[in-house]
Amino acid sequence: MASIAARSPAARISRLWAQLSPLPGGTWAFSRVLGWMVPYSGSIRPHVRELRPGYARISMGDRRAVRNHLNSIHAIALVNLGEVTSGLAMITALPPEVRSIVTGLSMQFLKKARGVLVAECHCEVPGQLTEPAEQVVLAEITDQHGDVVARASVTWLLSPPS
Repeated sequence: MASIAARSPAARISRLWAQLSPLPGGTWAFSRVLGWMVPYSGSIRPHVRELRPGYARISMGDRRAVRNHLNSIHAIALVNLGEVTSGLAMITALPPEVRSIVTGLSMQFLKKARGVLVAECHCEVPGQLTEPAEQVVLAEITDQHGDVVARASVTWLLSPPS
């Protein structure tokens, strides 16, 4: 039987990233697999451009399926992009035996979002958890001009091994 560490979502994601990202079209393939693993996040077709422990950079194309009636990218698509970006940055930095779940999420919408967007998240997580702890992780979303269009603040509940 595989160890808990080898079966953890973070370990699977990190292993898959290491295998696919160096290949031609590998970041695209990784992103499609991620969308299959996490179907709701996959609905915005995120493209993971860079991933390492504590850091994620993800782009999202502007297409009709993510637009609102004002011809800009829908607020919930932006929330989805912020959440998946914070989650990938955070879980890849966690020890494999630590579990995580979103317990809160807030969003600042600063400008109409149009065109290709890029979300970026840098985070640090506590090294040794002995009891459940909350961790707030921030992700910033910019447009193709580099203007910040939205900021996500995602609260994660981190639980040590039981």
